[in-house]
Amino acid sequence: MDGMIRRYIHAVDAINRRVGRVVMYGIFVLMGILLWSTASKAFLLPSLWTLEMAQFAMVAYYVLGGPYSIQMGTNVRMDLLYGAWSPRRKAWTDLFTILLLMFYLGVLLYGAVASTAYSLGYFGSSPFSFFGALAAGSEDIGVMERSSTPWRAYLWPIKTVMIVGILLMLLQCLSEFLKDVLLLRGKVD
Repeated sequence: MDGMIRRYIHAVDAINRRVGRVVMYGIFVLMGILLWSTASKAFLLPSLWTLEMAQFAMVAYYVLGGPYSIQMGTNVRMDLLYGAWSPRRKAWTDLFTILLLMFYLGVLLYGAVASTAYSLGYFGSSPFSFFGALAAGSEDIGVMERSSTPWRAYLWPIKTVMIVGILLMLLQCLSEFLKDVLLLRGKVD
């Protein structure tokens, strides 16, 4: 059992480490978009796409970088008391707070899936079955949702990125939970 847990932890940590290391360079993409926005406003006609694309880049940067932040322990936490606690007490506290975070992420994931289904033209009440039917080929994509800005970007790509990011964060939270369980059981190297 411990071997399976360790393999899961290793696999999820490896995936999120790779994704996080790539996504951390997304700040340069965001800077490039904002630089182009500034230059086009100063010297050319203003670009319609820059503000919304900067928002999309920031969402992708934040959501896909979150699991790596959790893995590295660089997420924001209140260290006033936590920093002085023993590793076991920290593990017990983390077990409780990670469960709350996983519940929140589960609700967020459901909302993201429903919102993505809506952006693909589905107006029903069961978004998960819509994606199952879509994968099986028995469901058609309807009128795709577009933003209300002058650029009129499709919204399903960024909503899909949000689903992937939330799912990776859920997997990383489970990995951190299992690390704390191993620590409490005395099975940490």
